[in-house]
Amino acid sequence: MSNKEFRTALIQLFVSSNKQENIKRAVEFISIAAKNNAQIISLPECFNSPYGVKYFPEYSESIPDGETTKALANAAKEHKVYLIGGSIPERDGDKLYNTCTVFDPEGNLIAKHRKVHLFDIDIPGKITFKESTNLSAGNQLTIVDTSYGKIGIGICYDIRFAEMAALYQKKGCRMIFYPGAFNLTTGPAHWELLIRSRAVDNQLYVAAVSPARCMDADYKAWGHTSVSNPYGEIISKAGADEEVIYADIDMEKLSEIRTNMPYLSQKRSDLYEIKEFFISTSFAYYFSIRIRYRGVSPSLIISIHASSR
Repeated sequence: MSNKEFRTALIQLFVSSNKQENIKRAVEFISIAAKNNAQIISLPECFNSPYGVKYFPEYSESIPDGETTKALANAAKEHKVYLIGGSIPERDGDKLYNTCTVFDPEGNLIAKHRKVHLFDIDIPGKITFKESTNLSAGNQLTIVDTSYGKIGIGICYDIRFAEMAALYQKKGCRMIFYPGAFNLTTGPAHWELLIRSRAVDNQLYVAAVSPARCMDADYKAWGHTSVSNPYGEIISKAGADEEVIYADIDMEKLSEIRTNMPYLSQKRSDLYEIKEFFISTSFAYYFSIRIRYRGVSPSLIISIHASSR
C-alpha cells in the first residue's frame, strides 16, 4: 500500500473485571491485527476496566508510567504500528480522566486525548449515568500526525458534538477515531447515525470502536464497532460479540469525493463560521458558531466550551 492507503483494525474487546487479563488480551489482539497487515490499530473505550464510575478510581493509573501505557507502547513498537489505545481511567494528582493514548510505530507516546464532553445523561426508566461524579473533562482537542495524514481523536460522547469534528476537518484531519461505549438505549438509536453523520458532514473517514457486549456487566455496551467512508457508507461493521474488524482506507477516494461534491469549500463564511479560541494554557478550546444576519455584525453566538476542573 502507498502512504495514501492503509489498513485499520478495530478491536471490539470483551472487557472483564480482571485488569491484567484485559491488558493481556488487548495485546494479543494487537498482535493478531498486525499479522493481518493493519497499520493503524484501535482499542475500545475503557478497555482495561469495567465501564462505571464506581470502577474508575480502582482501575485508574498514571500516564505514561502505568502498566497499561507501558504494555501498549511495547506492543506498538514490537509490531511497528500506530496504536490508538482506546481509553483508560487516568489518574493525574487528585483528578481522574477518561483518556486515550496514541503511540507511533517506534512505541513513542505521541498524543493523549482526555474526553472533552463527559457522559451525563438521565433517560427515565432506561439509563442514568454521570461521568462527572468522579471524572474531570479534558480541555483540548487532539490531532495526530501520521505518515498517512492527520487523524483526530475523540472519545464516545465527543462524537455527538458536530463542532468538534468540524474543527478537526478544518485543521486537516482526514479521519477521526472515536473509541466509544454506547449502551442498549442510545446505541440502536444513534450509534451508526452519528458515525455516518460526522463522516458526511466533514467528508472524512470515521471509525468508532466499542467494547464487546456483556449482558452480565453493570453497563451493557452496544458493540457494532464500525467504519464509515466519507460518503457516509459503512464499509466495515462488527456485531455485538468480541471480534476484530478491518477496513482499507483510501485517501484518494476521499479526495475524489471532495472533488465531486465540493461542499466543504462552498461554505458561506460571510454568514456563519466555526472558530477555535485559545483562552489560556489551562482553559483551552472554545467551539463557536458565529451566525451573521444579512452581513450585519454577529447577531447570534452559540458557544460550547470545555472547561478545566
